[in-house]
Amino acid sequence: MAGDWFETVAQAQQRARRTLPRSVYLAIIAGSERGSTMADNLAAFGELGFAPHVAQAPAERAMATSLMGQELALPVLISPTGVQAVHPDGEVAVARAAAARGTAIGLSSFGSKPVEEVVEANPKTFFQTYWCGSKDRLTQRLERAKRAGVAGLIVTLDWQFSHGRDWGSPTIPDKLDLKTMLRLAPETIIRPRWLLAYAKAGGPPAMTVPNMTIGGEDPPTFFTAYGEWMGTPPPTWEDLRWLISWWEGPVMIKGIARPDDARRAVDVGATAISVSNHGGNNLDGQPASIRTLPAIAAAVAGEIEIVLDSGVRRGSDVVKALALGARATMIGRAYLWGLAANGQAGVENVFDVFHGGIDSALRGLGRASTAELEPSDVLVPDGFTQDVLAPA
Repeated sequence: MAGDWFETVAQAQQRARRTLPRSVYLAIIAGSERGSTMADNLAAFGELGFAPHVAQAPAERAMATSLMGQELALPVLISPTGVQAVHPDGEVAVARAAAARGTAIGLSSFGSKPVEEVVEANPKTFFQTYWCGSKDRLTQRLERAKRAGVAGLIVTLDWQFSHGRDWGSPTIPDKLDLKTMLRLAPETIIRPRWLLAYAKAGGPPAMTVPNMTIGGEDPPTFFTAYGEWMGTPPPTWEDLRWLISWWEGPVMIKGIARPDDARRAVDVGATAISVSNHGGNNLDGQPASIRTLPAIAAAVAGEIEIVLDSGVRRGSDVVKALALGARATMIGRAYLWGLAANGQAGVENVFDVFHGGIDSALRGLGRASTAELEPSDVLVPDGFTQDVLAPA
């Protein structure tokens, strides 16, 4: 519908805020501690400028790339996000939208839809996992993802899950029983569009994570799965080497923020890394991902595929990331806001916003494709780049 179209991700966020119950909207905003990293993710892109050319701009501009063996029509893909109560079609709608725009989806093991349904909607599905439970339980879950036909694996390491936010944390119930629904009624009844969508789908969000099941187990709730993850010691680099060898396919390590860790990812055999701070939901005070990208790219350029995640809100952000060393970018909150605003069509709208912004920036820079981008296309102020290994 024409009235549902939006021209920027910021407008999609405004629609989402008017559509979603307050607790659901705040769960997407999330952040940690004082929110310094979350804010810096956005501010840092604004500090970067462009060095445009005039005249001789190419008539057409190409954006295709490849990642972990998959051809992508757009250098923007879906970042995996955990269980959400944004739209009843959830990750299946997101997968269809990504497929319609020729790109991939990262499906969280804590997602709300089964991996089999998501792969059916989009074969370019990368399954995401945390280091959760014993190696036996971990591999049993991943065997299911293999059988479903996923295109690759994402191992997320950039989530410590802060327990405090200066603005307060949202109410996230373990399950939506009658008592809980009555308690949440004041914030849901004033969001009729959201309420009607779930009513038509047969009831409220299940708040379970079906991809964490093994064998004939019932899907656990998010907090049950979260508890298993909290009780699991973090992996070593040798653990990651073992997992990459066991998987026998493309693997991305998500959460790299330092050149030395990027080098370790290369050494253990990873296919790709995601330079990410989990959208500011990790260790508050670490710099924006885009600030750490140039040093990481310099350390491992040509040896591993690099993706930039955290703070990407517009096509020009994508172009800046690609010019500074990324092959592609991932989006999280941006697509969730599109999903809230208008379901699958809203996510497609978000992709179109990015496509238009990338095309406009390429034209202004006089580039015929994203492959031609280079650091000289971006104006980087003194002191912008953060490299923990640089000499004082």
